[in-house]
Amino acid sequence: MYKIAVLPCDGIGPEVVAEGLKVLQVAAQKYQIEYETVDYDIGGERYLRTGEVLPESVKEELAQCDAIYLGAVGHDAVPPGVLEHGILLTLRFEFDQYVNLRPVKLYPGVETPLANKGPEDIDFVVVRENTEDMYVGIGGSMKKGTPDEVATQLAVYTRKGVERIIRYAFELCRRRDDNRQLTLVDKANVLTHGHDLWRRTFAEVGEEYPDIKRDCHFVDACCMWFVKNPEWYDTVVTTNMFGDIITDLGAMIQGGMGVAASGNINPEGVSMFEPIHGSAPKHAGKGVASPVAAIAAVQMMLEQFGETDAAAAVDRAIQAALATGEIPVTTGPEGSTQRTGDMIASLVE
Repeated sequence: MYKIAVLPCDGIGPEVVAEGLKVLQVAAQKYQIEYETVDYDIGGERYLRTGEVLPESVKEELAQCDAIYLGAVGHDAVPPGVLEHGILLTLRFEFDQYVNLRPVKLYPGVETPLANKGPEDIDFVVVRENTEDMYVGIGGSMKKGTPDEVATQLAVYTRKGVERIIRYAFELCRRRDDNRQLTLVDKANVLTHGHDLWRRTFAEVGEEYPDIKRDCHFVDACCMWFVKNPEWYDTVVTTNMFGDIITDLGAMIQGGMGVAASGNINPEGVSMFEPIHGSAPKHAGKGVASPVAAIAAVQMMLEQFGETDAAAAVDRAIQAALATGEIPVTTGPEGSTQRTGDMIASLVE
């Protein structure tokens, strides 16, 4: 029995999460998976109503769950950063979800902006370190609002944090397919202290995986090669900041935010799964948002549970639905959100 915390949150979040849960229900019935969901009223509306972002009592309950399924965070009446830090970063840090897993996969029937590239060229995964770097919040400012203002934001890397994400990436690369190619993305030619740690750790851990080919790309070169030669990549491991940037580029080459899902993974604890798109408040309540990414997040959750048959069935259903050309990957006509969920659920069934 899996216990899943459901945080639909803001904007289009509740709509796309509803379709993800629809697909989960069908997959669970077909593959005899027992689960229960617990809904939480978290997000912008609660904050505006009560001043609370993520109460301690809720965090204690989430710690007892097997996974968190999140919709989208962001409310146009709440200052930027309040919800993002209070919900997303808090959950990632407090539950030590040190892996941000981002498949970059072009589904058949989905257009990419890259000329002469197809699904056989765009199929890799980015393993982003998720709990260190500049996101730890160490820094400050002085003389704020004056011409002499100074602001600092420190990038923090630990041997433990770097080694565990690199080791996770090697293990994933070994399981993923026969290519067995792992690429470290950094900026070691300029960030000579912190990224020297990444380079040395990558080399040392790599000695334990002689079956895996490895190389290193500077992040600026990686952005070029993502566009020019995405087929070069199989598994990518990188820092928190660079991972944040290159995975959005990855989303674009796979067809857009509407098909991009992510997992915030703690291999020994509570993990969180979500579409990477925002809350898109202007589209909320209209039934026009694509739920594909939210459904793909369900597929990732099933994979993390070890329910590989169910996960594979959801993935096949997504591919089959998109291959018809009948469902939008961004926004569509009113009612398309539910119709997309219905189609993918029926294909799973």
